[in-house]
Amino acid sequence: MNYGIHFTHSPWQLQAYSDADWAGDLNTRRSTTGFVVLLGHNPISWQSKKQGSVSRSSTEAEYRALANTAADLAWIRQVLLDLKVCLPQPPTIFCDNLSALALSSNPVFHSRIKHLDTDFHFVRERVRRNDLIVQYVPTQEQIADVFTKGLHSPIFMSHCISMRLGNPEQDPELGLRGNDNNIS
Repeated sequence: MNYGIHFTHSPWQLQAYSDADWAGDLNTRRSTTGFVVLLGHNPISWQSKKQGSVSRSSTEAEYRALANTAADLAWIRQVLLDLKVCLPQPPTIFCDNLSALALSSNPVFHSRIKHLDTDFHFVRERVRRNDLIVQYVPTQEQIADVFTKGLHSPIFMSHCISMRLGNPEQDPELGLRGNDNNIS
């Protein structure tokens, strides 16, 4: 079997892609959080999970996903520190929702999101302490989309390639054939 996750030697940098579909479940109207955490170019953690409550806006759904991703990154970073692995820079989360990005760095408390108080402070505190960088990524480059919604084949394949998933024998874009640093 040639399918699977392919690991390559790459820089020690943590980055994550975080996304949510707003009210995607037609029965409960709950949103789905999706994220993938990469160490260098290698996926090491991912999740697709229905959110615990209904979000009243796409910003709220995306911000909840951002907080969930930030918690996973904090845990991974602590495990690496316990292993005496020091990262050269703080982890970066890529998000395609500008309003959620603004909430993560804007010092003004927004009265419309008081119910997001815990998530709000969790992400903002890490951004303020420079333990986390939150950065915009265009929707077409949001690889966490594969965890939150059905995608057309070309974009789905592109995101799978970005996460180093697939069959390297059939997909030359993975560029993994003949590389001794790979682990399958």
